[in-house]
Amino acid sequence: MTGALLEVRDLHHWFGGLHVIDDVSFTCRPGIVKGIIGPNGAGKTTLFNLVAGSFPPVSGRISFDGRVLTGLPPHLVAACGISRTFQATRLFPRMTVLENVMVGMHARARHGFLAGLAGPLFTRSEEARVREACTRVLDHLGIAQLAGRGAGDLPFGRQRVVELARALAAQPKLLLLDEPACGLNPRETEEMSALIDSIRARGTTVLVVEHDMSLVMGICDEVLVLSYGRMIAEGTPREIQGNAEVVSVYLGADDA
Repeated sequence: MTGALLEVRDLHHWFGGLHVIDDVSFTCRPGIVKGIIGPNGAGKTTLFNLVAGSFPPVSGRISFDGRVLTGLPPHLVAACGISRTFQATRLFPRMTVLENVMVGMHARARHGFLAGLAGPLFTRSEEARVREACTRVLDHLGIAQLAGRGAGDLPFGRQRVVELARALAAQPKLLLLDEPACGLNPRETEEMSALIDSIRARGTTVLVVEHDMSLVMGICDEVLVLSYGRMIAEGTPREIQGNAEVVSVYLGADDA
């Protein structure tokens, strides 16, 4: 894989007669934040969903950490070390913040059928281990004081952070963030940028789809630009900002 954690090769996908992903290839090195940008309809979310296993590509290959993921369902992709968030928050509103985050750790938890047979002592021990690990995640993101609050009672910006915590609870090698700044005000967007930077600093690789150019250019090590399903540019934020086609067609366009 020539040092790549994620490798996407010759990816194609159609919806009906629409070619939404057209021969896209890229890699993502360990320990970086990589952004995917482009106007509405460029194929960003479709590419994201293909990597996450939401549906299989028509053709092409997706490899992660030396393993071929192409065609695997989402739960098996997650078990390989990839976790994600969504454009719209998908929390359980009647559960506490801590309980929501504990749900995200199920792929790493040892509790299951055999553990149940081992008896309640093992089950309680496992729950305590998960609870402690998830509390550490909340503390890292600065929301440990919200652990006992109902997730549905929190303001939207805090719910975004809880969803981020739930994704991190799975201890992923690669974190997929689908428009993490969507719906956030400028202050909350700055806080989200700082959180993503801190996640990268702890060694987690991040792939982010985002419309907010200030966030993308501020935190990304590399940026990939899509247009009508095709990749038209890839490079550092400075290189992308200096690309005449990107500047004229994308960075200067209304991307809302």
